[in-house]
Amino acid sequence: MDQIKNEMCPVCHTKNLVLSEEEKEVPHFGKVFLFSMNCSNCKYSVSDVECADVHEPSKYTFTIENEKDLNIRVVKSSTASVKLPQLRMDMTPGPASIGFISNIEGLLKKFEDILVNERDNAEDDETRHEAKNLLKKIWKVKCGDVPLKVIIEDPNGNSAILSEKAVVEKLKIK
Repeated sequence: MDQIKNEMCPVCHTKNLVLSEEEKEVPHFGKVFLFSMNCSNCKYSVSDVECADVHEPSKYTFTIENEKDLNIRVVKSSTASVKLPQLRMDMTPGPASIGFISNIEGLLKKFEDILVNERDNAEDDETRHEAKNLLKKIWKVKCGDVPLKVIIEDPNGNSAILSEKAVVEKLKIK
């Protein structure tokens, strides 16, 4: 891993920023570059993943059907959106969007973390109740009791769900 230390942080303006770049081979996907910036002073953090090869805009659709599916590898770039249509939840790219390599369980954990925050900090009872219900549904998915469709759309083609069960289509750019 290549690192450049003591760079100027764009948030707290101290020289505590570390820039990192790592090259990684992801089985059945190819070579990727992982980029990150982390400030030890203010905890500013951003990361992304880019493919070494050029890919077409892509849409991956995968249905979680059992506990084993939670181990399926996921590559999500900062330009990708993630949708859980049955739960009416999505993760859309924006200025602070990050890329990561994880698995289906890790992807669901990101949604769970948001819902736990909503459940614990929402002002109104309806929002707390909705968050609790969605957390129960995700728990049932993780137990293999309820199937759940996951869709990843990436206009730059730098994302993937690495499973033979995943349906891969060319993303239609609007």
